[in-house]
Amino acid sequence: MKTMDMCLDFHDVAVSLTSIMRCKFFCALHVRPLKRNAQVDCYFLMTNRKIALFGGTFDPIHLGHTGVAEAAMRAIDAETLIFIPAKRSPLKGFLPTADDAQRFEMIRLAIRDHDRFEASDCELHRPAPSYTFDTVTRFQQQYGPAASIYWLLGADSVDDFVYWHRIDELIDACNMAVMVRGGYKAPSFDTYQALWGPDRIKKLQANVIETPSIDISSTEIRKRLAAGQDTSDMLNPQVADYIARNGLYERD
Repeated sequence: MKTMDMCLDFHDVAVSLTSIMRCKFFCALHVRPLKRNAQVDCYFLMTNRKIALFGGTFDPIHLGHTGVAEAAMRAIDAETLIFIPAKRSPLKGFLPTADDAQRFEMIRLAIRDHDRFEASDCELHRPAPSYTFDTVTRFQQQYGPAASIYWLLGADSVDDFVYWHRIDELIDACNMAVMVRGGYKAPSFDTYQALWGPDRIKKLQANVIETPSIDISSTEIRKRLAAGQDTSDMLNPQVADYIARNGLYERD
């Protein structure tokens, strides 16, 4: 597990440059003269990075979040999955219960044993509300045009797509990966065809991911904690301990 701040991750920049140099070295070493098909092979060697971004309030992060993240990561075959807590969702008229630092720390604790999970506080350093388009743009700049960016979201978010900031540009810019719980029907995008056109609809349909059906919600956890009820089957033990030590979500 790694954490990232709002600045560009120079390690990733270095990795990208190293990959490009290795590709050029490979072509120079094995293909003389460099033919067009070899150039294409090198291009594909440089374009197979897949980065998954998982945004949300995570108030608090729970086992359902990490469970579907693992399934989505496998389905996408992503190199890295980055949890990104929002300062405030544009579609919610209230701030999270836990503060920014507490939510970020709970994410850090929840993913610390996952080598390919990371956390970024980039949205916490921007003024609210948190727009997905701005975050995707930020990570595209970090990883470069050779990387494919996937934005993970739940199927229940599809009905709100029409309200998303610059949604048509967002669909073009990244892969909007809609996660559908096992046993549930995939969402229909047909109502958006007239707005966005068939190509965008096909792209959305191609990135639907089936994930485990894990019946846990942050809202239910907060209610249980406020009532003094057990939530040990919903939370990472380290997150549960952090909540208890800091008295989070207790009824005033």
